[in-house]
Amino acid sequence: MDISVFFRSIIENWRTSIVICNLDGRIIFMNDPAAERCKKFGGKNIVGKLLSSFYNEEAKSKVDMVVEWFKEDENNNVVFSFYDKEKNEDVYISAIRTQEKELIGYFSYGEVRSRETAEPYTLD
Repeated sequence: MDISVFFRSIIENWRTSIVICNLDGRIIFMNDPAAERCKKFGGKNIVGKLLSSFYNEEAKSKVDMVVEWFKEDENNNVVFSFYDKEKNEDVYISAIRTQEKELIGYFSYGEVRSRETAEPYTLD
């Protein structure tokens, strides 16, 4: 069986939102928790749309900075994005790379845990 079936199932069943984008910032996949959160965007399916179309200018700039940081070094792979107080969730952005370490996209995901135990990730 193709391993992608296993990965897709893992992502679909993850308890927090996962949004996967290509390098152009186009949403190529969302799991069910992420789709549920899209109700704030009018309940529409936003797969295929640019992630930046849902952000303000400050957020767009931050995502652009993260992607540029990913491009600078193949070891730059995870950044803490923000804390979602409503869900008590730390949100991260992580690079997606080929086996040859080429950057091909990024994804955001949440981890439910306390702020005191959250591992810090910065652009510096």
